[in-house]
Amino acid sequence: MEFFEKILGIIDSYVWGLPMLILLVGTGIWLTFVLKGLQFTQLFHSLYLAFIKRREDTDEEGDISHFQALMTALSATVGTGNIAGVATAIATGGPGAMFWMWVTGLVGMATKYAEAVLAVHYREKDKNGNMCGGPMYYISKGLGWKWLGVLFAIFASIAAFGIGNMVQANSIAEAVKVTFNIPTWSTGLVMMIFTALVVLGGIKSIGKVSSVLVPVMIVFYMAGAIIILFISMDKLPEAFALIFRQAFTPTAATGGFLGSSVMLAARMGIARGVFSNESGLGSAPIAAAAAQTKHPVTQALISMTQTFIDTILVCSMTGLVIIVTGTWSSGKTGAELTTIAFQGAIPGGDLIVTIGIILFAYSTILGWCYYGEKSMEFLFGEKSILPYRSVFVAFVMVGSTMKLETAWTLADIFNGLMAIPNLIAILLLTPVIIKITKEYFEKIK
Repeated sequence: MEFFEKILGIIDSYVWGLPMLILLVGTGIWLTFVLKGLQFTQLFHSLYLAFIKRREDTDEEGDISHFQALMTALSATVGTGNIAGVATAIATGGPGAMFWMWVTGLVGMATKYAEAVLAVHYREKDKNGNMCGGPMYYISKGLGWKWLGVLFAIFASIAAFGIGNMVQANSIAEAVKVTFNIPTWSTGLVMMIFTALVVLGGIKSIGKVSSVLVPVMIVFYMAGAIIILFISMDKLPEAFALIFRQAFTPTAATGGFLGSSVMLAARMGIARGVFSNESGLGSAPIAAAAAQTKHPVTQALISMTQTFIDTILVCSMTGLVIIVTGTWSSGKTGAELTTIAFQGAIPGGDLIVTIGIILFAYSTILGWCYYGEKSMEFLFGEKSILPYRSVFVAFVMVGSTMKLETAWTLADIFNGLMAIPNLIAILLLTPVIIKITKEYFEKIK
């Protein structure tokens, strides 16, 4: 078993090595250039479409509203990476890792926009009248390479059991056990029931639950972080100075922190940023394809706010709390570091983190079930959906009660493998993205 884990570790280091990080960020930079910085010039308009205007194209084809599609994608994206992943990046790479996480988020918005444009443009209806879309469809229809679409669907359907199910269920069960001393099997059973009640109803059920759960959980977690930052307002200027300074200079060893090079800070910030916002992985466009929308660009503008919310807002809250409280140099890492930071700053801070982990991880399970089932439908047709949902629900219990070191590594590997065919398609279909975008903005002028 130890030998098998070693092999997986080597594969993981290759899949998520420097070439992958360069490809992910490089694609975002390329799209930022060819789309003329659309994620900056249209950001306020995108947020307006998502949260203020909220006009739903209910007369258009699609399964769920713009807002529900965004919340479903956010449910899968805002997860343990926003709590544990950010802490790991800072604990390993120093405060400078936050800067590189921001860079990843800002260029990743362009990637997320491009994915959603292609997803809606190439989507199709299945025999049940439900929308199907995502990388497997725009690879097959846009490039004509069905074999590559099949590869993506295989990777995504397997990844859903790892990063979207067992590791999330395990995070919840362990957090509940540590905080409330409740056995993991009890938590697993309750989670399995609540997951079944939602996912067996399909995307419409997931969309309705996500549109309520996701805003509540994000506001709850951010409110706790904002209170801490308000109390520590005098330390914020130095925190930002530390982030920008150490993004370009090595971080010296201090306390339990062993020190970090600029390269390590950049690598950790980029890797954890991508892991958190999933820009380029090809997961979120599967939800975007289900939206009721008149034009691909409308949903794409709304979809790109997902990366902004996930990385620029939620991840920043976690990172800034860890830095202003000074716990970043404690030698702790992961969810434990975030818990220590919150707990030391305000009474009940540990409960905020625990509840945040529970809600973030549970919502991720819901979103990834949909990603997995649509990938399975692409491979085997509509008849495979219900069996996939049933097995997916059962694995929530499995994940809650198992030691999952190997599952974490496998999840990482299959997430990375998803990105490769997706990024190839985005780069080769860039002319299509530019054409659709240009036509849309010329029309609304």
